[in-house]
Amino acid sequence: MSYALCFPGQGSQFAGMGKELYNSFASSKEVFDEADDSLSFHLTRLIFEGPENELVLTRNAQPAIMSVSIAALRALSHELGADIKPLCSAGHSLGEYTALTASGVLSFRDAVRLVRHRGIFMQEAVSEGKGSMAALIGASPDDVKNLCQSVAPEGEIQPANFNSPGQIAISGLSEYIDKAIELAKSFNVKKAVKLNVSAPFHSKFMKSAADKLLLEFNKLTWNNASYDIIANVSARPVNKPDEIKESLYAQTFSPVLWQSSVLYMAETLGINTYFELGPGEVLAGLIKRCKKGMNIFSGSTPESLEKIREAMEVKE
Repeated sequence: MSYALCFPGQGSQFAGMGKELYNSFASSKEVFDEADDSLSFHLTRLIFEGPENELVLTRNAQPAIMSVSIAALRALSHELGADIKPLCSAGHSLGEYTALTASGVLSFRDAVRLVRHRGIFMQEAVSEGKGSMAALIGASPDDVKNLCQSVAPEGEIQPANFNSPGQIAISGLSEYIDKAIELAKSFNVKKAVKLNVSAPFHSKFMKSAADKLLLEFNKLTWNNASYDIIANVSARPVNKPDEIKESLYAQTFSPVLWQSSVLYMAETLGINTYFELGPGEVLAGLIKRCKKGMNIFSGSTPESLEKIREAMEVKE
């Protein structure tokens, strides 16, 4: 069977995620213990117990989600005995770092520290309250681009996430985001919702965060990916360290091309089965809207991982 592994991004976190994995699988417990040791603070307690207002902070949410996703992957492989051989992998924003870790590009210890830095750098890039994002529902890419250009001709806001048909997020300075929400219906947007994030991710205002990340990249050991990673910034495969680092650098301040990534996997690579490893089912919903007829499984509990293992064993 040809399939892709997918890993969720920020926003899928919730207090208590991954606790069943920790209690059920030794390999999952090792992941959480390794995260705590690598970061020198008790991330696991925050993941399991909250409080939510601490877990949601970018510097905490990013390593937390990655830890749960890798804990699910390890359990699937080590305890449940799945022979994990995807044709490719993809992750949404933060999830791309998880995908790279799963494919052996980075060690988990290095990766979890890197995304902790990423969260800190992103939050530092724009003063608290100055930047935000909004989800625009039911509009075409051209409508969204026209709205941004009309409200902010100097680029104070811009499209940030092309998630699925009719679901595009915009990012930038809060005052312009608020104005875009007010004017959205006049640009054929059915619904505009301000997102509960504290920074303008995937916009030009993240350039300083990208520059700081690049310095961190150069401190780490990078390996070739054991299978292709579909990069957010290009919706095309990367697998070698230099091109991976270049893609991650650009991804920080460029739009996430998730819809194009799904269509590339489905239509160019012929993949019709996707396994989402990590908290929630956000990517499953997006994939369904991007391409009809796909087989999608999400897992971060013993029961859901067992269903994934069974599905992986089905021969086409």
